[in-house]
Amino acid sequence: MAFTGTLASMTHRQAYEFVERHGGTPSQHVSRQTTMLVVGEEGWPLDPDGQPSQKLRHTQLRQQEGAAIQIVNESDWLQLLGLDEQRREVHRNYTPAMLSKLLDVPVSTIRSWERVGLIRPVRKVHRLPYFDFQEVTSARRLSELLAAGVARTEIESSLRKLESFVGNVARPLAQLELLERDSHVIYRDGFGLLQAATGQRLLDFDEADGDAADDELLEADVVRFPDAAPSQLEPDRVFGESLGADDWFDRGSRLASEGRLDAAVQAFRMSLMEFPGDPDASFHLAETLYRLGNVAGALERFYSTVEIDRYYVEAWTQIGCLHVELGELDIAVNTFDVALQLHPDFPDAHWHKADVLHLLGRVDEAIEYWESYLKFDSRGPWAENARMRLTDYQTTDGRAVVESITATDF
Repeated sequence: MAFTGTLASMTHRQAYEFVERHGGTPSQHVSRQTTMLVVGEEGWPLDPDGQPSQKLRHTQLRQQEGAAIQIVNESDWLQLLGLDEQRREVHRNYTPAMLSKLLDVPVSTIRSWERVGLIRPVRKVHRLPYFDFQEVTSARRLSELLAAGVARTEIESSLRKLESFVGNVARPLAQLELLERDSHVIYRDGFGLLQAATGQRLLDFDEADGDAADDELLEADVVRFPDAAPSQLEPDRVFGESLGADDWFDRGSRLASEGRLDAAVQAFRMSLMEFPGDPDASFHLAETLYRLGNVAGALERFYSTVEIDRYYVEAWTQIGCLHVELGELDIAVNTFDVALQLHPDFPDAHWHKADVLHLLGRVDEAIEYWESYLKFDSRGPWAENARMRLTDYQTTDGRAVVESITATDF
């Protein structure tokens, strides 16, 4: 048995162990002895040139020659082995923060992908979106291929070749069209901001360096308030144009995804001037202020968000994280409690509450919340951290080791 693509439920090493445990022989290559090829469901089994993987092409060639070799997707293989828990893991839903940890991309990138329709939440609980992991990893893989210069037609042709054994590819084809069409789909790699559709490098305005060209590029979007108070001004006197609240919000979201944070702040403020009761604009303004390093301003804005909508669970969790960052741990615990009262199955709140209880030395209580978190996630960095903590305290009789406080993740 051989595997191709990235498995969503486990590592390839773990898969080899499962095969041996069930009487099979794992192989890193497709050979004359291979009788089954399992296709991983994290992203797509596509090589860097956009072609179906070499193992897949080799297997299809052998099938054409009459070899008795099966191609099955990961979910069907897990079902064959009776690994129902792992199969559920493949189709688990994740919050933006969980995806950020799993995929090592900023939460702002996840939000920008949702904004342009590249990924769609399968459900929302008190404004908190949950995403299908496979859809998100599909978007990431397709954006990587486009950014590497692979033509859309090449990727589309490959996806259609995969359809016979991975199922309907209508959604990834729609994602591909969006990626090519929307020049504002942006993500950050190890070298800075990258435009997913073209691979073009963008200037990163998170850390201003005083360059005149940067200032010139931002000039069109930075608000220049006259002497009068902003609340007394009409929108067209500030930006030179009259837009509605939704238009300002869309502009702020776009600017934030491009890293133009000062301009994004002003756009979100303009949206709130048009519609002061919009909790989403308040929430995104808070996130942008935090990215600018304005912790106090972000905290106040998150509080404004829950004043508008007391059920905005993500805002409550971010309030708790900022109180942790400020060293106000008891307030943070109370805030996470509010989030869990509103949404008892909110994974982020379980993990953050466990973390702050650990910092307070309340290990027995922390253990309960780490165990709860693992019911929602078994493979991400937070899950690994939870398992590590549980193992540590099983071997140290529950003695707490209080570590330094780390900044919240947005």
